[in-house]
Amino acid sequence: MAKRERPSAPQAAVDVAACQRRIGYDFRDSGLLISALTHASGAQHRLASNERLEFLGDAILGFIVCESLYSLFPDSLEGDLTRIKSVVVSRETCRQISEQLQLVEFLIVGKGLAVNKPVPPSVLSDLFESLVAAIYLDGGIEPVRSLVRRFIEPEIVKVAAGEQGLNYKSLLQQLSQRDFGITPTYQVVEESGPDHSKSFHVSAKIGTRSYGPAWGRNKKEAEQRAASNALDELRMDSTPPASV
Repeated sequence: MAKRERPSAPQAAVDVAACQRRIGYDFRDSGLLISALTHASGAQHRLASNERLEFLGDAILGFIVCESLYSLFPDSLEGDLTRIKSVVVSRETCRQISEQLQLVEFLIVGKGLAVNKPVPPSVLSDLFESLVAAIYLDGGIEPVRSLVRRFIEPEIVKVAAGEQGLNYKSLLQQLSQRDFGITPTYQVVEESGPDHSKSFHVSAKIGTRSYGPAWGRNKKEAEQRAASNALDELRMDSTPPASV
């Protein structure tokens, strides 16, 4: 078992409970969370900062994203997967997630950094990677997978959609089969226009659950847009659809 980092600041300096609610994970060893939140400028010495955790978190994040890509896109070649990973596992993505979670509210910094607002993007990026490592050391790989599915997989879907020509139907099928063991179906809700120029209003279904319908100039276009709507709703709602 790797030696765990110890906090460099009193735990009272950070609202641990509020931070845990924000990230959706309760630490058994809250000292790991404190270490992940401690920038070098706020640490008593460099080994007490989040730098070592950031090093580990970068590797763990890369592994889990590769695992997700391998599972989601069984027909994609290595080069395609590498291009998606290079965008998703980036400092920019990690920074965005830190901002989304508003982790800066819990960041422990020294006076030198505190007066320089806003916090540099690199600090926010390192903060998320450190948090990934802290969760891994505290609870193992599964809670980290859960975190990735919540915050990274939406980025994977967005990037992959661009890489694969906006093939939202393929993305929805992969996600649905992996997470629910069900293949999506599509239902024409409404048709409009003359026979030579019909428009179709189509809804994607997973099991018994229907998602927001979308219009298209033909069924193929409508199904792609309906699949995009379903992906958006799935990102917002972690409740699985009922089986057929």
